[in-house]
Amino acid sequence: MTKITTNRRGLLQSGLGVALAAPFLGVGLGTLARAQGAGGLKPLKFASNASAICLAPIFVAKDHGIFEKHGLDVEIVNFGASTEALLEAIATGKADGGIGMALRWLKALEQGFDVKITAGTHGGCSRLVALKSTGITELSQLKGKTIGVTDLAAPGKNFFSILLHQAGINPETDVKWRAFSTDVLEIAAERGEIDAIADGDPRAFFWLKDTPEKYVQVASNLDHGFENRVCCIAGLSGSLVRDDPATATAVTRALLEAQDWTVARPEDAAKAFLPQAPKNRTVEDLIAVLNDQTHNHTPTGADLKTEIAQYATELREINIFRRSTDPQQFAERVYADVLSV
Repeated sequence: MTKITTNRRGLLQSGLGVALAAPFLGVGLGTLARAQGAGGLKPLKFASNASAICLAPIFVAKDHGIFEKHGLDVEIVNFGASTEALLEAIATGKADGGIGMALRWLKALEQGFDVKITAGTHGGCSRLVALKSTGITELSQLKGKTIGVTDLAAPGKNFFSILLHQAGINPETDVKWRAFSTDVLEIAAERGEIDAIADGDPRAFFWLKDTPEKYVQVASNLDHGFENRVCCIAGLSGSLVRDDPATATAVTRALLEAQDWTVARPEDAAKAFLPQAPKNRTVEDLIAVLNDQTHNHTPTGADLKTEIAQYATELREINIFRRSTDPQQFAERVYADVLSV
């Protein structure tokens, strides 16, 4: 971890938790003044997928004044599950920034989208599950099987393709991928149309929690060597990073502080996300999901560039990235250091 991340973890472990404040994150009055300008808070549009519980810290930052503390008046724009539209909105300036899954965004960034990654926000939230009746409990048992996904560019498909490749299974020829809408995935599994499901939280978490006699987790993006790998990343429009670095710094620091708040007080994050949660879910249910993810894994700087390069290497190995893409050069190009200014 970088020095900034390590310091935040130290403060959390020492019990300071939500007392985290601008001085330790390096936000001085000069930075805030530049971000605010003469007219008060700096207006900012931030894109989000309101159905993804792993993005609950965004709502924490909004509800608990963290954005305002960093000189920002943030409007959260919900793009639902349309991550492509979210990323395009950032790239075209319709939104100033957002958070999305690395394995959804990185291919688009390889193709030249004008979005800069400024921080990692957490690990976890993708799961590969199977009905117990299939007898599937290991990746090796998926050869010749069919896996259901929400779409054929889904981050779950990309991630579990990496795991299958590492397990000696060709994700292009040894398994079949079928796309279903989110509300049909379970039905498809029960009908035997698919043998496993690659999906995200909170749905996949609750399949396992609510019906443990029915589902088994085969793998997740917090095992098989990925325990300390970032899942979601904060991205800002390239124009914001270039033309208004003070605001880019402020919003990134606010997001990282919201992650720390979520680790220290997950009940606040659960309450902030509750209006977007599936029906009949309680705050306690949502806390359980958040605690199963690694919201204390928020790499920046060299650490984040290393993780981006690792993903680029793995995506190149399964023919999602171009063979000509240099992972290290890619990581340098898409990452923007806004925290050292």
